[in-house]
Amino acid sequence: QVQLVESGGGLVQAGGSLSLSCAASGRTFSLYAMGWFRQAPGKEREFVAAINGRGSTTYYADSVNGRFTISRDSAKKKVYLQMNSLKPDDTAIYYCAASAEQTVVARGRPDEYNHWGQGTQVTVSS
Repeated sequence: QVQLVESGGGLVQAGGSLSLSCAASGRTFSLYAMGWFRQAPGKEREFVAAINGRGSTTYYADSVNGRFTISRDSAKKKVYLQMNSLKPDDTAIYYCAASAEQTVVARGRPDEYNHWGQGTQVTVSS
């Protein structure tokens, strides 16, 4: 089992940057693929980025590719999302998620992740 707690959300102007963190509990963090998802009001939860257990493979949604970077630190049991050049369309609640199945990173389907954090709000003003 793994429990996830996100932090780092907030209010930022368009063009600015934010860094999100997700702290994981449990002794087998490195065995989990990790993903970031987001959900805006009235919209479905959507994939943002994912990283495999070893940190050697990453995937990004087209909408954030080149602006966001996902990384992980297994010693600290944390996964990060660095968000640059933020746009108002990036406004959403951002969720950290974990899956014991490594192949999920390539598909970006929220229903394939079985551990979720509570989310952190990111608001980008124009």
